[in-house]
Amino acid sequence: MLAALPNADRQRILASCQTVELALAEVLYVPWEPMRWIYFPTSSFISLSMPTGDSGAFEVGLVGNEGMLGIALVLGARTSPQRAVVQGAGLALRMDAAPLRQELRRNKALRAEIDRYLHTRIGQLAQATICAHFHLLEARVARRLLVTQDRARESTFRVTHEALASKLGVRRVGVTEAASSLQQRRLIHYSRGDITVLDRRGLMAASCTCYKADREIARKWKAPNGVRVVGRSGS
Repeated sequence: MLAALPNADRQRILASCQTVELALAEVLYVPWEPMRWIYFPTSSFISLSMPTGDSGAFEVGLVGNEGMLGIALVLGARTSPQRAVVQGAGLALRMDAAPLRQELRRNKALRAEIDRYLHTRIGQLAQATICAHFHLLEARVARRLLVTQDRARESTFRVTHEALASKLGVRRVGVTEAASSLQQRRLIHYSRGDITVLDRRGLMAASCTCYKADREIARKWKAPNGVRVVGRSGS
């Protein structure tokens, strides 16, 4: 997100940021507890989930270097119903909410980028609702692995079947069967929680149409001046 800004705007924001290292499974936000920091992941990525009311949680988004964590703070809220947990360890830029709000009042480029990101997140959340209700589990698992790989930016990343089941809101046995099928087709290889994507094109073909739709939502967004924003992942 920050890389898309004009250099002068980007440098001014970076001056207010601190580079932090995020650990795997580190909790950044707890539902309805006060938030202070905004995060711009660089080499890390973060899972957002909502409580289901039965001590469980359902994943509603992933945040990588395409976006930011802390939209609620930007909009003026101090709490959020979402839980934010680091799924991919790495670095992030951390910024206090106050200077970012000040920057938004004068920085049209930053406002356009955040508007783009909000538009993308809303569209993808609606797409995820369709996915959860109408698509087969194996296709949903394939989509989730592609989304994770996009943010890990590596062929191998860590995600257990139990974690996948929790994020997709299904039973673990279903995820195990889906992952076994994908492995038998030589699209992935998994061992002790480590998953390697062997055939990305094949995995995309196995995924439901929601993965492509997610990317199209981000690609086709138009800025206020009518210029189309292209070449972004946004998935």
